[in-house]
Amino acid sequence: MKSLKPTMREKKRYLLVKGKNLKENIVKAIKEFSGNFGMSKASLNFIELRENHAIISINRESLDIVRASLVVWPEKIEVLRVSGTLKGLKKKSKF
Repeated sequence: MKSLKPTMREKKRYLLVKGKNLKENIVKAIKEFSGNFGMSKASLNFIELRENHAIISINRESLDIVRASLVVWPEKIEVLRVSGTLKGLKKKSKF
């Protein structure tokens, strides 16, 4: 099978997020703010999970919606850094 052209690929952004119970809270926050359709557009993936930090990948077009949904969530979830590559995110944040 042929690989996709770079113009057809989904462009991603990587977020370093800080908070408690992140795996559940991030999904709930996005679903509550933008619904199932917004969740599917965001194409959320968890790259790394630690105690209070997580690296997630999302679609580039839904970055504003995801950040807004994390801000209005009752429990504190803080976006520390956003990057276009995992290497750049880990290098600058020392994760």
